[in-house]
Amino acid sequence: MDAQEWQAEQERLDRVTEKLKARIGELEPVVTGLSDQAAELRRRFWEEVTVNTSSDEEFEETFYTIKQQAAVLSERERRHRLLTQQWRSLNRLLPSPYFGRIDFLEDGLNLSEQIYIGVSSFVEQDGLHFLVYDWRTPIASLYYDHSPGAASYDTPGGRITGTMEMKRQYQIQHGQIRNLFDANVTIGDELLQQMLSKGADSQMKSIVATIQKEQNAIIRNDRSRLLIVQGSAGSGKTSAALQRVAYLLYKNRDTLKADQIVLFSPNPIFNSYVSSVLPELGEENMQQTTLQEYLEYWLGSSLRLEDPFDQIEYVLTAQSTLDYEARLQGMKYKASEAFLKALQNYAQWLGQEGMLFTGIRFQDRELISAKQINSKFYSFDASLRLANRIELLKKWLLKELSLLELKEREASWVKEDLHYLDNDQYAEVFGELHKDREVFDIAERYALIHEKIRNKRREDEGDFDYAEREEDLLSQKIVKVSFKPLRQKVKKLSFIDVQGLYAGLFADEAAYREKSKEAEIPVLWAEICKQTKEKLDRQELFYEDATPYLYLKELIEGVRTNTEIRHVFVDEGQDYLMFQYEYIKKLFPRARMTVLGDFGQAIFTQSTKLQGADSPLVRLYGEDETSLIRLVRSYRSTREIVEFTKELLADDSEIVPFDRSGPRPLLVRLEDGEKRDARLLKDIEALKAEGFDSIAVITKTAAESRTAFESLQKQDCEALRLITKETVTFQKGVMVVPVYLAKGIEFDAVLIYEASPQAYGLENDRKLLYTACTRAMHRLHLYSTGEWSPFVQALPASLYEKGPN
Repeated sequence: MDAQEWQAEQERLDRVTEKLKARIGELEPVVTGLSDQAAELRRRFWEEVTVNTSSDEEFEETFYTIKQQAAVLSERERRHRLLTQQWRSLNRLLPSPYFGRIDFLEDGLNLSEQIYIGVSSFVEQDGLHFLVYDWRTPIASLYYDHSPGAASYDTPGGRITGTMEMKRQYQIQHGQIRNLFDANVTIGDELLQQMLSKGADSQMKSIVATIQKEQNAIIRNDRSRLLIVQGSAGSGKTSAALQRVAYLLYKNRDTLKADQIVLFSPNPIFNSYVSSVLPELGEENMQQTTLQEYLEYWLGSSLRLEDPFDQIEYVLTAQSTLDYEARLQGMKYKASEAFLKALQNYAQWLGQEGMLFTGIRFQDRELISAKQINSKFYSFDASLRLANRIELLKKWLLKELSLLELKEREASWVKEDLHYLDNDQYAEVFGELHKDREVFDIAERYALIHEKIRNKRREDEGDFDYAEREEDLLSQKIVKVSFKPLRQKVKKLSFIDVQGLYAGLFADEAAYREKSKEAEIPVLWAEICKQTKEKLDRQELFYEDATPYLYLKELIEGVRTNTEIRHVFVDEGQDYLMFQYEYIKKLFPRARMTVLGDFGQAIFTQSTKLQGADSPLVRLYGEDETSLIRLVRSYRSTREIVEFTKELLADDSEIVPFDRSGPRPLLVRLEDGEKRDARLLKDIEALKAEGFDSIAVITKTAAESRTAFESLQKQDCEALRLITKETVTFQKGVMVVPVYLAKGIEFDAVLIYEASPQAYGLENDRKLLYTACTRAMHRLHLYSTGEWSPFVQALPASLYEKGPN
C-alpha cells in the first residue's frame, strides 16, 4: 500500500477520532447531570410527597402524588442509563474506532459505499451517516462471509446483492494505524497471527476483528431451535458462542435482555475466565451457572448432592475398590434412555398404586394422616395425569386446613396464649402476617382506611364491642400464624415422599421389573440397589441419580418451568447426559439451545453423542429444528502441538492446524519423582524467562494435583497455586490443576506432570491426555518417571523432541 493511501486512511481516522472526542465531551456533563438529578430525586423523594390518609380523598391524592414522583424518577434513571451506555460505547471506540472496511456496490446503484466496521456504531450528528458500523449489523456480515467479488447479505426487508470491491483490515492503537492490509479469502490471517502469538490472558478476550466465516455462521444463526457446534479443541467455539450472545442482544435489543440468557459452564473457574467478553462488547453479562448449581437449587436442602468432579475423581482413583464395577454400571444405566423409559413406566404404575405421602402434624397431633391423603388421592379420576391429581390433592388439603384452622380457634392453647401476650408479642403476631413487607400495598391500606371508618361509625352508634372484636381477631391471627407453615408445606408439596418413591425403585429386582416394566437391567443390579439406598439413607445422592430423581419428581408433581429464559448455552455439551438435556428442555420450554462440544474431550464416564440422526439430543428436538456446524480448524495451539495432539485420538480426527509454528512438544523421561520435580521447576523458570506467565502443571486427578503441589512447594517453587473445584477466579501465574478443571481454558505452556502408563494407560484415559495437552498455546512438555503412556508410544517420533534425562 502506497504512502498516499496510508496517509488518507490516517487522516480519515483522525477525523473520526476528533468527532468521537467531541461527542464524548458533549455527553459527559449530561450523563453526570442526570446522575446527580436522579440521586437528588431519590434523596428528596419523600420530601416532595405529603402523606395524608385521614380521608378517602386525601389518601387518593397521596397515591397519585407518589405515582407521579416515581414516574419522574424512573424517566431520569432510564435516560441516564441510555446516555451512559452510549458514552461508554464511544469510549470503547476511541483507542481503536474500527478494524475493517469493505467497499460495496449495491446492484442498481452507481456509487459504492465505504463501510467501516468496529465494536459498536458511531453515527454523524445528523443521525443519517454511519462513520462506523457495529460488527453485528446485517451489512457487516459481508466482511466475515465474502471475498472481493459478488456478495450479498440478508436484511429484515430481504436479501441485498451487489459487488464487494475491496476488503481491508486495520490494526489501530491509540488513534494511530499500526498495520494496514487488504484481505482476500481468509479474514485476519495476519492479525490473527499477531493475536495468537501473544501470551494467554487471565480472561478470554473478544476479538471480533478475527471472526472466521464458519464462526460467523454460528454467531448469526437465529433460525434453529437447537444449534449444535461440534468443534475441535481450540477451534474458537466458546468465543463464537459468546459473540453470538452479543449479536442476539444487539439484534433483539427491544425484546431480549441479558438476564434472559443462561450459560451452563463446565466449572466455576470457567465463569471467571469468560466474564469479560460481553462487557468488552458493550453488553451486560448473561446469567452464568453450572448444572450442579441448578440441580442443588431444585433439590433443596433435603439431600446433599455429589458433584461431577467427585464422581470423576472416584472413577479415576477407585478402581481397586470392591464396589467399583457396580458403580460404573449404575452410572451407565442411570444415564440411559432405558432408565428414562423405566421412570415413565414407574410413574404410570404410581397412578394405580404405591404413592407415598407424609401425614400433616401440628403440636404433636396428626391433623391429616398419610392414609387419609392416600385414600383421597386414589379417589380422583385415574385417567388424570399424576401432576393434575396432585394439584387436586393440594387444593383439598388446603381446604381441609382452612376448616381445621376455624376449629382450632376455640382450642384451649389459643385462649392460654391470649392471656400471656404483651404488647410486643401482639405486634409480633400481627407483623408475622405481613412478614418481609415494610409497608402495606396501596389496596390494603385503602381497605384498612375504610374498615376504620366503618368501625368508627359502629362505635358512634353503640353496637360495636371493640374488646370482643379485638380478642376474636387476635385469636384468628394467632391460629393463622401457627398454621402458616403447614399451608406453606402443602403448597410446596412437602406431603409427597419423593425420596421414598425414588428409593422404592431400588428395593429388589422383582419389584423393579414390576414397577418399571424393564426387561434388561445391569448384571450387578443388586449391588447398584444397595449403593443407591445406602446413599439415600445418609440423605445423600450420587451425581448420576440427581437428574433422574428430579425427573421422577416432576412426573409426579408437574414440571417447574422458567418461561422468561429465551436462550440456553451449554458448553462442553458432550459431558451432559440425555437425562440432563431432557431436564433443561423442560425447565426452559421457550428457550432456543446452543450446545458446544468436542467428543474428543468427552472425559466423563457417560457422554452424549452430539451429531448424527442417532444423537439423543437431535432426537429430542427433531432434525428439522436442529442445525449442526462443525469447526475443524484449531487456532489455540501451534501447528506442532496440534499435529501431536490430534494423533493421540484414535478416530483419524479432521483437525486442521492454523499456520503458526513453534517448537515441537518435548518429552522428558526421568528416573524418579524427585528428579522429575527438579527438572519441571527448571523448565518453569526457563518458560518464565521467555515471557510466558500463564503456565499449567496438569495432573490427571485432584489427588495427584495435591501431591504435585506439595512436592513442588518443597523445592521452593514460588507463587505456585493449587486449583481445586472450589477455585472461582482464574488468574495468570504458575498453577497445578487436574485436567477436568482445565477444560475450556488455555495456557501459554502446559506441563503434563506424569505421562506414564500408570497415569494414562487405559483406553478411557486417551481423551483425558488429549484434553490436557490441547490446553497449550505455545509450549507442551510431557514428563514420565517410567515408560511412556501407550498413546504417546504410538506417536511417530517426528512429532516430538526428546529432552535430556
